[in-house]
Amino acid sequence: MKKTYTQSPEEVLSDLGVGPEGLTTAQAQERQAKYGPNKLKEAEKPSLIQRFLAQLKDPMLIILLIAAGVSALTGILSGHNEMAEVIIILAVVLLNAILGVIQESKAEAAIEALQTMTAATCKVLRDGKLTILHSDELVPGDVVLLEAGDSVPADGRIIENASLKIEEAALTGESVPVNKMLEALGLAEGKDDVPLGDRKNMCYMGSTVVYGRGKAVITATGMETEMGKIAGALAAT
Repeated sequence: MKKTYTQSPEEVLSDLGVGPEGLTTAQAQERQAKYGPNKLKEAEKPSLIQRFLAQLKDPMLIILLIAAGVSALTGILSGHNEMAEVIIILAVVLLNAILGVIQESKAEAAIEALQTMTAATCKVLRDGKLTILHSDELVPGDVVLLEAGDSVPADGRIIENASLKIEEAALTGESVPVNKMLEALGLAEGKDDVPLGDRKNMCYMGSTVVYGRGKAVITATGMETEMGKIAGALAAT
């Protein structure tokens, strides 16, 4: 497969089946179904039973359970069948674990609500018109407008450039903003790739525009981005 940074903007747009005016709403919906949302994969959430068992790992509850066991054993050995103390201790442990699960669930719900409210947005050309969308709605082929202060929402090929500078320290470690360009890059002899930091006609998720303006066509979203590949490698490790 040909690398997008070795192609001209026109070739990239042609391969993605899109024009400079961006995708239509119908095309975007089809690609959304195919590629999924533009976000990094989240770890699987524990089930209610797993959360409940995790609550029982608390040292204080373990001590109470041991106390209940000792109390039950003492009652049996002494010939008394009164289990009131055991029942009370177990009830306290059970109630504490249930309340812990409820509080944890409420906290997670509040965090998810805040994430939804503060979700990143981007400027996208849809049906030839400039539209503000949540970044997770982006799909390959979308044409996004980049201006100073914007976060790059996904990996893309620069197709319009007006003194565009992007800070990519999160990916490359390079603290100095990179001057972007439109021209296709050539491969060095014997090489089949260009180092990430040298792909000056590309923009990547996790970087920030610090100067100028431009447009980019999205070439990869979600876990297929360079940031997604790093996240996948970390999760595998």
